[in-house]
Amino acid sequence: MADQRILIVNADDFGFTRGVNQGIVEAHTKGILTATTLMAEGRAFEDAVELARAHPTLDVGVHLVLWPDGDLPQRLPSFLRQALSLSTAEVEGLFTRQVEKVLAAGITPSHLDTHKHTHILPHVWKAMVAVAERFKILWIRRSLSPIPYPPSPSRRTDHFVGVRLTGKMDRESLLAALRRLRPGVTELMCHPGHCDADLQSAPTRLKQSRQVELEALTAPETRALLLENGVELTNFRQCP
Repeated sequence: MADQRILIVNADDFGFTRGVNQGIVEAHTKGILTATTLMAEGRAFEDAVELARAHPTLDVGVHLVLWPDGDLPQRLPSFLRQALSLSTAEVEGLFTRQVEKVLAAGITPSHLDTHKHTHILPHVWKAMVAVAERFKILWIRRSLSPIPYPPSPSRRTDHFVGVRLTGKMDRESLLAALRRLRPGVTELMCHPGHCDADLQSAPTRLKQSRQVELEALTAPETRALLLENGVELTNFRQCP
């Protein structure tokens, strides 16, 4: 139907820490989360792979990072400087190795996105599209850039929500965002997790906020609102 609202709830940072991994799985099994993207160089990559195998209904993609190892900086400017220091070919090489590591772990990714949304940069976008085509990955995240990038055979959702909610998502703000969903397919980005000792020491500003997001995603009223408003939950692999 033309006015049908379809929602994919996608968590970034699977593999970042064990607490983040557990929060993502809990948001899937007890809440509305349907998909996640796996950090190939994350500190808790192996733990995430085991959890993905144990929960086959969780749709897994790759969270592409512009860093050759797991020693990530915390702030966005560092990622942008790194992006601008690399050629398209170098970025494509990094992304290729990350997808290959996920595939070697027995996971066939259905979607791609980038850490810190670095695919807003044209050469990073081009590299991500090339990797998606090489590995026949059907979905890539919409760019935040208003620049009309060249068309790609990869699919993108009609709408993308979650940037303004990053670090601020609680029950009230999540419910408000869900009430504003537009017809078509929307990806809602989120960052749930358990704020354990590993996360407290990790290079990220998103610490206690991940626990608050987890509570919002698993709150009974959240799923009830989707049912009341006729919003269909799906993931990338099953999206029509």
